[in-house]
Order: sequence, then C-alpha cells, then structure tokens
Amino acid sequence: MQENSKSNVFKKAWNAIRLENGREYLLAVQHLFAMFGATILVPLLTGMNVSVALVTAGLGTLLFHIITKGKVPVFLGSSFMFISCVAIYTLDKETGLPTQEGVQIAQAGIIFAGLLYFLFALLAYFVGAERIKKVFPPVVTGPVIVLIGLGLASTGINDASGASAAGFGPTWLCWIIAAFTAGVVILFNVVQFKKNKVLKIFNIIPILIGIVCGYVLCVILHFCGAVKMDFSGIVNAHWFNVPYHSTDANGIRFFSLPSFKNWGAVLSIAIVAIVPFMEHIGDITTNGAVVGKDFFKDPGLHRTLLGDGAATLLAGFLGGPCNTTYSENTGVLATTGNYNPKILRWTAVFAIFLGFFGKFGGFLQTIPVPVRGGIEIILYGMISAIGLRTLAASKVDMTKFRNIIVVALILVIGIGIVVNDGITINFDESVSMNLSGVFVATIVGIVVNAILPKVKNEVRNMGSEEDIAAAKIAYGEVDETNPDPQPVGEVAEGSAADGLPVAGGEERAETSATETDKTDTK
Repeated sequence: MQENSKSNVFKKAWNAIRLENGREYLLAVQHLFAMFGATILVPLLTGMNVSVALVTAGLGTLLFHIITKGKVPVFLGSSFMFISCVAIYTLDKETGLPTQEGVQIAQAGIIFAGLLYFLFALLAYFVGAERIKKVFPPVVTGPVIVLIGLGLASTGINDASGASAAGFGPTWLCWIIAAFTAGVVILFNVVQFKKNKVLKIFNIIPILIGIVCGYVLCVILHFCGAVKMDFSGIVNAHWFNVPYHSTDANGIRFFSLPSFKNWGAVLSIAIVAIVPFMEHIGDITTNGAVVGKDFFKDPGLHRTLLGDGAATLLAGFLGGPCNTTYSENTGVLATTGNYNPKILRWTAVFAIFLGFFGKFGGFLQTIPVPVRGGIEIILYGMISAIGLRTLAASKVDMTKFRNIIVVALILVIGIGIVVNDGITINFDESVSMNLSGVFVATIVGIVVNAILPKVKNEVRNMGSEEDIAAAKIAYGEVDETNPDPQPVGEVAEGSAADGLPVAGGEERAETSATETDKTDTK
C-alpha cells in the first residue's frame, strides 16, 4: 500500500512536467536563454553567488507553479529593484568585493521582503489589489524607481571605466569595451526582427547577447596582450557545488544561513518589495493578456503574490537574490504561441542543474568588469526611465504643487542619503542601524502623499499661462478639442493609481505588449 502511494506521487510529479514532444523541450531551453542574462547579472552586481541565484530561481519558479496550481506560465528570476539596497551590505566599501558576512546580512532583508509579499497577498485577498494601489500611487512609486536607478549610477561608471578592476587594462580601452557592450544591447533592443522567426529571439535576450559579444571582444584583446583577463575562477571552481561547503571565486558559499544582527538592513531591503509588488500586478496582467486568460480570477492575484513571496523567502534562506516574475519569458510566450506552463517548469529544472555545475558558475565569474559596466549603464538608466514612464503613463499631473512636493522630497532625500552611504542610527556602542536612502525616501513619500490635501484643479504658476494650458492638455485635464476646461482629480481618471477602468484601453494594452519585447528591468 505504501509503495503504491509512493508510485502515485512520482507519477503525479512526472505528469506535472512531462512534455508532449522534443520541440517543447527546445522551447524550455529558449526560455532559459531569455531569463539567463538578467538572472545572473543581479548576483554579479551584488556579489552574491551566481550559482545560488540560478538554483533559487529554478526552485522559486517550481514553488510558484505549485502555489498557483500550475496555471500561470511564468518564470521567476532575480529582481533588479533590490540591487542598490542589497549591494550596500554585500559589498565592502573599501575594496568593492563581496563579503560572506554581508551576504548573510542581506539574506535577512530578503526573507522579510518575502514576508511582506505574504502581507500583500492577504490584503489582495481580503481588501483587493485596487485599494492597496491607492496607498502606493504612481506619484510615490515612480520617483522611488527613478531613485533606485540613479543611486546605482556611480557603480556603473566605475565599472565601465575599469576603476573597480585594477590591472585589467587602460581606462580608455575599458570605456571602449563598455561602449561596445552597451551598443550591442541597444542595437538588439531597437532593431526589431519581427518578420524573421529565428532572429526574433534576439529581441528577447539583448542583455545575454551584449554579455557574450563583450566577453568575446575581451578574450580577443586578452590574447592580443591589450587587457588581462583572470580565468582562475574556472580553474579553481568545483565541478559539482556542494551545499554550504563550495565557494565561488570571491569566497561566497554555495548556500548560506541568514544573519539577523542588522535590522537596518532588514528594513532597507524589505521596504523595496513595494515596487516589484506594483510591477507584479502589471506582469500578471500582461501575461494573462498574452495567454488569453484572467489570472486575477483563477488562480487569483493573492496566489501569484504568495508565489512570488514564497520564492523570495526561499532565496533568502539559501543565499540567493529576491525573485520576481520575468517579462522576457512572457515575450517568448507571445513569440512562440505555446503557453504550456510545463515548459517553464523544465526551464526551472535546467536552471537548477546549471546552478549545481560549479565550473559554469566559475565561468560566469570571469566576465570582465567593463563588460558589466556597459550593461549597468543601460540597465540603471532604464530603471530610472521606467520610473519616469510610471509617472507619465499614469498621467500624474505635475502642474499640481502637491505632486511636485512629493516627487521632490523623494528624489532629494533619497539621493542625498545614498551619497552619504545611508543614515546610521546608534542605539549604544554595540547596536546600530543603517537605513538606506530608498527606505527613508519611500516612507517619506508615502507619508507626505497621505497627509497633503488632494486639491482639485490646483495649478501653481510654474510657468506661463500657455505652458500651463499645454500641460493641462498633455495630462488629460483639458480636452484639446474642447475649449472649456474639465476638472479632474490629482491623477487622470482611469489611471493605475485610482483603480478605475482605464479610458483608452487600447493604448494601455499596446504599452503592456510592448513591455514584453524590452529588456526586463526587474
């Protein structure tokens, strides 16, 4: 009887991932390429173990599929939004290299970010997503996203110039390598291969193509004697990663336990979950639009949020970065027309396998710093641009002084604190707490937006009458064909901030579809 029950469990597990034909296994590999560049980039930038990131992405995806009843075809990978707040604790301020202690401190914050997702899931179930979004309107989340990108700008410049890689090569050559890498990413983002099905995949994996092209260029320059690459990471890496024993080239263990001794790190990292939570709603909406199903109803937004939170919680306990749903893989769904969730589960299995293959992780550690710098300049700029797009797409009226105040306080307070490496609060000689600029700015933005009165039709004289009239038309406050001004609220009717049905749904749908073709900036 016991043997029959075991065989039934294995049979159900196999049926959950069994594909119909060999072509679907190839599609799983295609999804692997789509998520690969972004997933490995986050641990490379924060100093976390790349192999652990691959394993936790795979395990997190499988966990997500279990929680969502296997109905949502998504892959979960490393979230870009947590790079700045995690790097503060994982990277040594003097050397710029990661430390094991720092990674374990960051793990605690990642765990609490996952728990915050659980809270959002409960609220989504009992209160509804639209009411939650009113607490975090675009006038707050937009500038916070801008702040996350700008806070990382100096890191991208230092890496692109080779300043953080002494002995690699001359500065001018590092800039050329970074510019070449960034140029490749821009090229495959801008040039759309819509008619060619083979080349169309390049539009989904621009980051991966940029890394490969930059790496090949550096290898050529290395053998020409122009730069000096270090391949010791490959030579010294284990063939098979042993949990809690193997280490990468920087000495970061393959799986590690979290450290809860820095509660400033916990608060600073966990609060950022507000941003990917808002993005999660858009990602699930887009995924459902591509597949032709309403995942908000079945399996429900609360389950998808719970899946994201469980994946992030698991990553925190093992030493991986925060996970989030990836729009690159939604782009693959749209390209191939195959929406079978089992394909994504095989992608997760492949990612776990690569994570346990130590030499592969060692190879990823040899990616030259200027190559990463070129990617970072594009990536961090795109993060900030997404923040601006959030404000514009939601039609936040920047002619209203209250909105200007909210945005201004978030940016100035946030950047000011980032430049000064956070705010340190000393409770006594042995206990202190360091709060990041993103955390403080987010709290300030939420509080100020909540207490400032929402005055309709308040337009301060921020320019000429012609400028204000043009701004009103641009933000939908006045119909260009109607000379009589029509009052609206703080945010245009039907925007994402107020949770009402969107007027002009075709434009929003087009925006969502376009997002799947772009580089994921999560």
